[in-house]
Amino acid sequence: MPIIVNLDVMMAKRKMSLNELSEKVGLTLSNLSILKTGKAKAIRFSTLETICNVLDCQPGDILEYVSDDEKTH
Repeated sequence: MPIIVNLDVMMAKRKMSLNELSEKVGLTLSNLSILKTGKAKAIRFSTLETICNVLDCQPGDILEYVSDDEKTH
């Protein structure tokens, strides 16, 4: 998939655990884990907004587009 989720990177930069983020965002650990591992098929803008608010970051800090061409090089 050309969308890479860098949620774990932002969590590490903010020294925040998955449990702590889960509590602050209001998502279950399993749903947050699915997002963190890149297995999620979609994310609501309201959820993305809350995550960005809690982690004090921009959506582009969490989501990254990498074309298939870039992956092979």
